[in-house]
Amino acid sequence: MPKKLALFVSAPVIETENDGLILDKKFVSGMALHVQHWEGPITCFIRRGATEIPFGDKFDRSKLDFQIKILDTQERASAEHFADYDLALLSGDSYLDLMSPQVIREAKSTVAYSIEYIYETRLQIISLDKTRSLAKKIYAMAWTTAQELKRRRAFSAARGLQANGYPAYAAYSKVGSSRMLYLDNRMRPSMFATPGEMDARREHLLSGRTLRLIHSGRLEPLKGAQDLIPIAKLLAERGIDFTLTIYGTGSLYGDIAADIKAYGLERHVFLNSPIDFETELVPLTRTTADVFLSCHRQSDPSCTYLETLGCGVPIMGYDNRMWSPLLTESNAGWSVPLGNATAMADKLTAINTDRMSISTLAENALSFARTWDFDTQFRMRMEHLANLTQH
Repeated sequence: MPKKLALFVSAPVIETENDGLILDKKFVSGMALHVQHWEGPITCFIRRGATEIPFGDKFDRSKLDFQIKILDTQERASAEHFADYDLALLSGDSYLDLMSPQVIREAKSTVAYSIEYIYETRLQIISLDKTRSLAKKIYAMAWTTAQELKRRRAFSAARGLQANGYPAYAAYSKVGSSRMLYLDNRMRPSMFATPGEMDARREHLLSGRTLRLIHSGRLEPLKGAQDLIPIAKLLAERGIDFTLTIYGTGSLYGDIAADIKAYGLERHVFLNSPIDFETELVPLTRTTADVFLSCHRQSDPSCTYLETLGCGVPIMGYDNRMWSPLLTESNAGWSVPLGNATAMADKLTAINTDRMSISTLAENALSFARTWDFDTQFRMRMEHLANLTQH
């Protein structure tokens, strides 16, 4: 018999006239896979509050193949919301979805959680927030600690937990019962690098031509974007023949643009606004990049890791709690001590003289990413959830 699934998601929504909605296009495409792999109706609970959605589009609510129920901005999840559903998957990252163990155990529906951020990352975000005073940071950390206790109690009472990324899976490995690891990304089988593209990159590398570095993402201190130019400056001073193409926007965009000029890096560093992921960024990464430069200091499971590997591009990154185990599993790149831009430049200088190793790790990257493609991820997650309703 078909089971009814309730999903509490953090995706943004804006209501328009005639029962229309503006939704993130990536969210809608992801929901299409949920629907494909779940035998029964699905309802998404989404909270109001968004004022703009950068990659959004207008949708007719009645034409979506899943239902949407909109909650108020600060409306907390309750057992009453999903009383008519067989299973409810709530967001462990949202304090609004953390219910008491008693409510979870007494709910008519099976309750499960998904989680992405770990406690350490939440504290890092607060400590690096330049908009907060010291007093506000202390208060925020205390509040976050209290929420973490609620989170662990909720997870212990829930039937299952789906952890996005190695850090979250390790952090909650002893909490609750049925747990699964997944590595979220948007790479469909048709989007992976082709044999011809891999051959072309190998030929480019082994011919000794320009080492092509790429970076994409939010240009924010939290993401380590302040290290991009110092690394490029060191490479240029050493006479390395390289380019660094950056796609992104954020609070550091202006500083990066100014530093490119200040240090005379116009021949090496090219700063661009964000581009469409599927139609532009993926094809460009597959055909015009040799190494992805990741200065990510946090331990959150950025989609960029798997998506870059799927383009056949190895990653040079900091040894945070996500990249280090992923590097161990994939052997698809390199790592240096966290926040050490000089060590990053040193490693890039070294691999520039060992182009065969770059090509070898590129092959490893593609092979590993293929085992974690978008479709496979969703099938595994839906099967896990379906099994939770069997007990």
